[in-house]
Amino acid sequence: MEAGPHSPQLSATLTHLQRLEAESIHIMREVVSEADRPVMLYSVGKDSAVMLHLAKKAFYPSRPPFPLLHVDTTWKFRAMYELRDKAAAEAGMELLVYQNPEAAEKGINPFDHGSLHTDMWKTEGLKQALDLHGFDAAFGGARRDEEKSRAKERIFSFRSTQHRWDPKNQRPELWNLYNTNKRKGESIRVFPLSNWTELDVWQYIYLENIPIVPLYFAAKRPVVRRDGALIMVDDDRMPLQPGEHPELLSVRFRTLGCYPLTGAVESEATTLTQIIQEMLLTTNSERQGRVIDHDASASMEKKKQQGYF
Repeated sequence: MEAGPHSPQLSATLTHLQRLEAESIHIMREVVSEADRPVMLYSVGKDSAVMLHLAKKAFYPSRPPFPLLHVDTTWKFRAMYELRDKAAAEAGMELLVYQNPEAAEKGINPFDHGSLHTDMWKTEGLKQALDLHGFDAAFGGARRDEEKSRAKERIFSFRSTQHRWDPKNQRPELWNLYNTNKRKGESIRVFPLSNWTELDVWQYIYLENIPIVPLYFAAKRPVVRRDGALIMVDDDRMPLQPGEHPELLSVRFRTLGCYPLTGAVESEATTLTQIIQEMLLTTNSERQGRVIDHDASASMEKKKQQGYF
């Protein structure tokens, strides 16, 4: 019998990152063997970069047997769009880009609509895209150490026909065995990086030389101080409030999303080794810069129950 990622034979010889890599690859292969139409969500962040790299390893020398899906809010950083298209082309994978037409028609944006922006563009957009293409399993890069509601969720997260998640009705995952049976119309969200930490991700990026968005590295960037966050002025769509003036500060991003809702951190870390050193010393969550996480009416658990990834 082939040794699995948790077998005693392998555990004695693999490093910590090699065990995580083996587990993630095992999860991806399990999904592909069981799902009818899998897809990989690609948000262009560091976790997506690692997940895509793992997928290429898992099915080498063939290309990963599923497309990439980017649910586009139209408000991502420009540098994210540049890497998105390049990474998909280099992987030889089909890239599907979906924008919620209703959100576009109503002009939903992060400045005027708050948490509705996330609900319309991300949650509803994702559900529409999955239904449109008939995907029954979707890989996501979420990790348990990011946020407390994500820590509750299993690696295989089953969703109803309306894509809703019930945190009180989850299947046990014993050892490396996963129950993939689902009813007609149900789907699965799968998180191959569940057991990784932010530090693991950065160390793996360093060891594997994985391309990432330059915004993760410190540089002089135009930012405004707004509601306790440093918001980068990435294009001319961002309205400045009275008294606001962009200032050039040495900043980087620990997490990336819609640029008006993503706070930077002051930093001098311009290399991966310096970023890893910061991670060893920091006491703050990487999601402290996500403005949407501080909106009580749009808590992560509530969003996930409604269909958010």
